[in-house]
Amino acid sequence: MLAGGRGTRIGGAKPTRALAGRPLISYPLGYARDAGLEAVVIVKPDTALPPMQEQVIVEAAEPRHPLCGALEALEYARQRSPGGGVVLVGADMPFVSGGLLRALALLDRAALIEIDRRLQPLPARLLPEHALALRGELEAESSLRAAFAALAPTVLVEDELRAFGDPRRLCFSVNTPADLRRAERWLAAPGVTR
Repeated sequence: MLAGGRGTRIGGAKPTRALAGRPLISYPLGYARDAGLEAVVIVKPDTALPPMQEQVIVEAAEPRHPLCGALEALEYARQRSPGGGVVLVGADMPFVSGGLLRALALLDRAALIEIDRRLQPLPARLLPEHALALRGELEAESSLRAAFAALAPTVLVEDELRAFGDPRRLCFSVNTPADLRRAERWLAAPGVTR
């Protein structure tokens, strides 16, 4: 779980923002638990978090780039199980599903999702052997999307994603107050489980 961004567009402390009475980060953490995955939260030192049971790894304050969190996650996975990989998801993704996270975890290579013919940076599947290439992308200051795309990932398209939910909602990130209001409306819709 990557939770180290500043959250400036939403007014800061994004993981603690309330969505339907719960911290925003609690949604993807719950889906990771539903998927049977070990959830680990990667944060910058100044990231506010709500109380949680998951392990928190504090990455270096600088540089400030999402690839730093991805590299921390890969190092953690390498230490735990040399052949193991990670499924990365943002703390601001309240509609990613446990089924999708489980399906990503079962893949034996890098994987990304494509919505409207555009690769989404998260959720993503990475393996420890990708760390060297990602360090190079970090030095080049590549975006998360470009860095992950350079790994020649398997790409899951919308038709494949429908088995796990609405493809656009699966990748939806809450970045602004308007996004938060949209997420509230979606959660209030009949038949939506929390």
